[in-house]
Amino acid sequence: AVLTTMNDAAKALKKANADLDVDKVHDMMDDIAEQQDVAKEISEAISNPVAFGGEFDEDELEAELDALGEELELEEQEELDKQLLDVGPAVPTNLPEVPSAEPAKAKAKKAEEEDPDMAELAAWAS
Repeated sequence: AVLTTMNDAAKALKKANADLDVDKVHDMMDDIAEQQDVAKEISEAISNPVAFGGEFDEDELEAELDALGEELELEEQEELDKQLLDVGPAVPTNLPEVPSAEPAKAKAKKAEEEDPDMAELAAWAS
């Protein structure tokens, strides 16, 4: 069974290689390499920043961004200061009226009358 399988595999390889030629394979590989080079050139052409016309200085851009941030913070701080300093009148309008009558005094009960234990403790303490 193993030898039969190996014989079938050898026949299949001969049949597959009958249509192939080493020169054809080299030509096909050269064509593939050439197409890959063309694709690489196209990719590089697309990735170049043509619309900008040149390189930018990262430090210069960072400094400009920082300056804009500081300017914005200064404007925000000035607006906040203006809001905090311009609070308007300090007199509230909805205050309750001051009572004119004397508050009623609560009826005072002697603690001894309410709690005999407390009366006993007070007598002991004195």
